Amino acid sequence: MDARRIIAAIRDGGQPAPDEIAWFAAGIASGQVTDAQAGAFAMAVLLKGLGEEGRVALTRAMRDSGRVLAWDLPGPVVDKHSTGGIGDCISLLLAPALAVCGAYVPMISGRGLGHTGGTLDKLEAIPGFRTGLDEAAMRVQVRDLGCAIVAASADLAPADKRLYAIRDVTGTVESVDLITASILSKKLAAGLEALVLDVKYGSGAFMKTPERAEELARALVATAQGAGCMTSALITDMTQPLATAAGNALEVIEVMETLTGTSVNTALWDLTAALGGEVLALAGLAADAADGEGRIVQALESGAAAERFGEMVAAQGGPADFVDRWPDRLPSAPVMMEVPALADGFVTAIDGEALGHAVVHLGGGRLREGDRVNPSVGLSDLAGLGEEAGEGVPLAMVHAASEEAARAAVQAVQAAYRIGAAAPEEPDLVLKRIA
Repeated sequence: MDARRIIAAIRDGGQPAPDEIAWFAAGIASGQVTDAQAGAFAMAVLLKGLGEEGRVALTRAMRDSGRVLAWDLPGPVVDKHSTGGIGDCISLLLAPALAVCGAYVPMISGRGLGHTGGTLDKLEAIPGFRTGLDEAAMRVQVRDLGCAIVAASADLAPADKRLYAIRDVTGTVESVDLITASILSKKLAAGLEALVLDVKYGSGAFMKTPERAEELARALVATAQGAGCMTSALITDMTQPLATAAGNALEVIEVMETLTGTSVNTALWDLTAALGGEVLALAGLAADAADGEGRIVQALESGAAAERFGEMVAAQGGPADFVDRWPDRLPSAPVMMEVPALADGFVTAIDGEALGHAVVHLGGGRLREGDRVNPSVGLSDLAGLGEEAGEGVPLAMVHAASEEAARAAVQAVQAAYRIGAAAPEEPDLVLKRIA
């Protein structure tokens, strides 16, 4: 095998054989392929593409570059993946709800990326919560509770870890083929039987238009199914934040309010039910997606999902009484400041990416690799599209570590909101299903 020949073939519009792509992915993981060659490969794929067969081959090869989990459980092993957004804390609701419904959910999640929050960072806002479980501990927890939300181990899809870092500095992150292989190699290495994808579009998403989101969704579904995993995708709205909070502890608060029924966020509830219904149907635990939705709603309404979430928190090192005492257990920021609207009228547009960056600059995300995250800071009470704004009606509440940081965030949030004379139509939460 010759890395130069494989790169040149893609550069010239050709399609390397699956065994050549497998060799290249193994070489990325082992170091046999150099950084320069991996960067050239990524650029060639960005410019010329791999095609469906090549995407499947690369995904399988990156999956197989490390350990692939195998399970022996009395029910199907399933998961959900979201392409990221603002206020997207669905995983915290969905994993325990699926477990209550008889699925087993080894949810391997990530940290914040760019302007979007990360599931692991949100959970680590809970005092003592450990996301770095070893494989043995994760297996015991998934068997006993039906769910665990953990960080990826170093031996899970190592080719992706190295290639992603190279893509990040070579201007090749946006390749649909490489995004597809990156997402799915990690998910399929977890040994899944069914997967539902939440592919977001809008100002707070990486894919800004429905068309780009659909392109990615179709590539993901076709590739996952080609690699042997039952998969469907929902294209969902991220033209406004999903929750009314953005920030780690603040989003956990909204999750707990919804799980316990004290103040249900309908968008979180509805999307949890929709995604859960899809994956239950794929896994054979429901007759169809509508039946699956009903089962997820029952798990939420009965309090069983909240109870299972509490058991998961305790098993991963968090407080045993978290479901009952969560308002006392989560950190709070020392400075709170309202965000006044700069004009009277209605919210006509929201720059979700700008809101995400405001949270990052408050300390709720990372500006540089290795930065410590402040779990208490962020934004709450975010106004949604069509809501009235003006004197006495703030756009949001800033939670900050200092007065100076709070004032800067106020200005950033004001700049992210557009106010007009007429309220726009609210977009559908779920735009389209891809299967």
